[in-house]
This record gives sequence, structure tokens and C-alpha cells, in this order.
Amino acid sequence: MKVRPLHDRIIVHRIEEGEQKVGGIIIPDTAKEKPQQGKVIAVGKGKIEKDGKVTPLDVKAGDVVLFGKYSGQEIKIDGEEYLIMREEEVLGVIEEGKKK
Repeated sequence: MKVRPLHDRIIVHRIEEGEQKVGGIIIPDTAKEKPQQGKVIAVGKGKIEKDGKVTPLDVKAGDVVLFGKYSGQEIKIDGEEYLIMREEEVLGVIEEGKKK
């Protein structure tokens, strides 16, 4: 991919969930809700503060993030669908396999 998001924006590729079943009934693809988690593909340089300083983003490429149902704007790059959103729309980062 040759797209770099600006400032505090990130590009996310949705992670598809397995086939949804409700009470033994398979829900068709057109009725399924879109997944609310995805893998960060690219991040901008950071948020520009009022004093001109750039605050780096907390998320980085490769992170798996949770986001709201209506977060971001859908975009298509090379035939693939992605979301572009501000870092503030990210609800959390999923950290797997880390011991306390």
C-alpha cells in the first residue's frame, strides 16, 4: 500500500469474524453486522497541538484495535476495503499473550 494517513489518522483493515449463527439459523452476509475490530495498516505522524508540537500516536502499524460501530470512513485501495479514522475513535488495543 502506498498511502500514508495524515496527522492523527490511521488506516485499519477490518478483521472478519466467523460465520454468525443465531439459534441454529445462519445469518446471510448481507444481514451481518460489520466487525468492530481491525488491524492497523498505517499511522500518521501524530497530532499537531496548538503550540505546533507533534504528539506521536499510541497505536502503531500491526496493532489490533477495537472501534465503534460507525467509526471512520470506508475507503477502497487496490480493491480492498479499509477504514480511515482518527486515533481518538479507537476504543482500545487488544494485547494478546502478555503475562501480568
